[in-house]
Amino acid sequence: MLQPFADEIWIAAGPTADVAGFTYPTRMAVIRLSGGRLFIWSPVALSEDLRAAVEALGEVAFLIAPNSLHHLFLPEWKAAYPQARLFAAPGLADRRRDIAFDAELGDKPAAEWAAEIDQAVFAGNRITEEVVFFHRASRTAIFTDLIQHFPPGWFTGWRALVAKLDLMSAPRPEVPRKFRVATSDRRAARAALQRILAWPTDRVLMAHAPPVEAGGRAFIARTFRWL
Repeated sequence: MLQPFADEIWIAAGPTADVAGFTYPTRMAVIRLSGGRLFIWSPVALSEDLRAAVEALGEVAFLIAPNSLHHLFLPEWKAAYPQARLFAAPGLADRRRDIAFDAELGDKPAAEWAAEIDQAVFAGNRITEEVVFFHRASRTAIFTDLIQHFPPGWFTGWRALVAKLDLMSAPRPEVPRKFRVATSDRRAARAALQRILAWPTDRVLMAHAPPVEAGGRAFIARTFRWL
C-alpha cells in the first residue's frame, strides 16, 4: 500500500522479483505534480488495492522506467492507464521492442515536469544508464539500482557470498562493485555526479535500500567516493 514519504511523494513496496537467480524487493514512488497529475517512478506490480490508492491521489499521467533493468510491470500499467505517457531510460526501447514508449528520458526534464522535477542521466556505464531524479519541493533525490543495501540474511548460500563480494550486503549502502567495474566512461559519470551533487538534496530514495531521511547530499558524496 502507498505510504507518505515526503511532501507530495508516496512510496509502495511490491512483490519480490527474480532477476538472474537473485530475488530483489521492488519499490515504486508516486510524485503528485501541480494540477494533480501523477509521476509514477519504477512501477511495481499493479494490485487492485494499489490501483485504488494511486487513483485517490490524482491522474496517472507519466510512467517512468528509470533504467533499462526496471521494466517488468510497465505493460500492465500502460494497459490500465492507456492515456499515460510512457518514458524509457536510454537503451530500454531496444530491449523491450514489445512496448510502445512515448519518449526517451534524457539529461533535461520533460516540459511536463521540468518546473518540479530535475533529472540527470548517469552515463558511461555498460550495464545500464540510469536516470536520477530530484524532486525540488521535498529535496528528494531518487536512485534506482546505482545504490543498494540488502539486510543480513536476505541472500543465502552462494548468493550471499556473491552479494557480499558485490557490496550489495555491505555494512552500509554502496554502489555495487559490478556497476563500478562497468563504468567505462568515468568522465561522463563524474559529470553526472557533479550535476547530482549540485542539487540541495536532503532525502534519498532507492529501489533496493532503505530511504535516507536527512543529509542526502553528504550520503551521495560518500557513496560515490570511489568515482
